[in-house]
Amino acid sequence: MRFTKMQGLGNDYVYVDCTQRAPEDLPELARRISDRHFGVGSDGLICIFPSEKADFRMRMFNADGSEGEMCGNGIRCVGKFVYDHGLTDQTTVRVETLAGVKILRLQVERGQVVSATVDMGLPVPQEPRTLQIMGRPYQARPVSMGNPHAVVFLDQIDALDLPAIGPAFENHPSFPNRTNTEFVEVLDETHLKMRVWERGSGETLACGTGACATLVAAALAGKAGRKATIHLLGGDLSVAWSEEDGHVYMTGPAVTVFEGEWPEDR
Repeated sequence: MRFTKMQGLGNDYVYVDCTQRAPEDLPELARRISDRHFGVGSDGLICIFPSEKADFRMRMFNADGSEGEMCGNGIRCVGKFVYDHGLTDQTTVRVETLAGVKILRLQVERGQVVSATVDMGLPVPQEPRTLQIMGRPYQARPVSMGNPHAVVFLDQIDALDLPAIGPAFENHPSFPNRTNTEFVEVLDETHLKMRVWERGSGETLACGTGACATLVAAALAGKAGRKATIHLLGGDLSVAWSEEDGHVYMTGPAVTVFEGEWPEDR
């Protein structure tokens, strides 16, 4: 099985072209191939299929084998994969996900995609709620970007012990399907610093849908405007919440790390 390792701001996935043939048992494949000691090593597996309602269909599996609705960093790399591998010659690509069809506009240099802007659609914010986590109250602002997020504003997020508190947020009874959690430090109204605990993967270097949820939550809380740079461990994303159509637009890089072959009998 041919695969391509790709990353967006260090949020890395293994990509497989399933337009002609798909491997069996994708959740198990995701668990094995994502293992950073015995596999390729990644935050998960993304498979690219044909689509009846868009140009391509994306299925995304976390490192624990659970299937996610969407991945902002991952979908940018889907755009790069299909263009760089000659599956399309278009620079506007529609990708079907479990969170709906997303539109990508690809930036191409010297025949290869270097970055992409993704129309992430309409956010669905909920009322803030107070969560008791390890004996302490935290105010969380839930925002759905097609997948669930809980945004928590704090100071000095570099000092947070995410491996300790992250699972408590992810598995809190308020989130029956588990949640991604963004811990956000406001630098100013156009710059937000973020760390993320991703459902099914743990702390990752970046989360595109999380960055979008963060901007929406910050704007609603009066902590930021409708456009900001989100600083993540893996780099920066530009996120804008349009006043015209209400959609969130995210721009960031897409990078191929390497390609290889995975024995199908592993």
